[in-house]
Amino acid sequence: SYISGAATPGVTLQSTLLNHTTTARSIAAQAAEHARILSLDPGAPPPILGETNSLYNQGRPGLSNTFGAALWAVDFSLCAASRGFKRVHMHQGTNYRYASWQPIATNITTMGTKPPYYGNIATAAALGGSERVVEVVEVPLAYHREAAYAVYHSGTLARIMVVNMRGYNTTVGGEGLVPLPDPPGRGSVEYVFQLGGSQKRAGGVGVGVDVDVDVDVAVGRQRVKVQRLSANGSDAITGISWDGWSYNYELDRGRPVRLGNVTVGEEAEVDGTGRVKVRVEDSSAALLVF
Repeated sequence: SYISGAATPGVTLQSTLLNHTTTARSIAAQAAEHARILSLDPGAPPPILGETNSLYNQGRPGLSNTFGAALWAVDFSLCAASRGFKRVHMHQGTNYRYASWQPIATNITTMGTKPPYYGNIATAAALGGSERVVEVVEVPLAYHREAAYAVYHSGTLARIMVVNMRGYNTTVGGEGLVPLPDPPGRGSVEYVFQLGGSQKRAGGVGVGVDVDVDVDVAVGRQRVKVQRLSANGSDAITGISWDGWSYNYELDRGRPVRLGNVTVGEEAEVDGTGRVKVRVEDSSAALLVF
């Protein structure tokens, strides 16, 4: 199951990978296949995606090996989980553009950690430990360039992941201009989650998105941790971090290194009405940890 092909005409980072509608449609098609299997055999095992990634034929340079692909991986994996898929196997290979890491140096690709790996790490953080029953519920948003998911541990809200997939490119649309012009200002969206609501809905898009989420928050818990998946832009292939951690091979052979130039320890407050706000920059993701 792939979103599209590496050589397919019209494939772009924004319209193909950073597009929740496209991702959801792809997963829905696979879910429909499993539903047909269940109609013939109610005892069939739950669905898994045995081979998947962004663009078939090993990915496309400038798309599958960018930070945008990491954001896509978060949206794709959590969307699959919300549709009942129990496992997602991201296809890997030496010199593959969509690989999470390159284990050896070749005459094509250097050894190192690749942007999609950070999407894998962020997804794992959202799901949390496997010792509890984990349920992922999509929080419907009105815009195709954003996605949100509530993650429950044994029926209690544990995380909310928000992915802002509005493209922000530091290379001015990838035009390769020399000298490189200053990039435009980076936008952001403030998401407001109403905790303890009776429905899941989204009203409006833009600054001040207001979402009601049917959740259960521990009494007396007034602050939540915020962890961020960030880079200089969706086209970045280096300088990526998860919660201030870098896994770049050049720093410590792929082991986590805390970066001194990235803000960490951020918290959001749950106000007296049960609302919690988080501002998410374009081409980034934020995880609320309850």
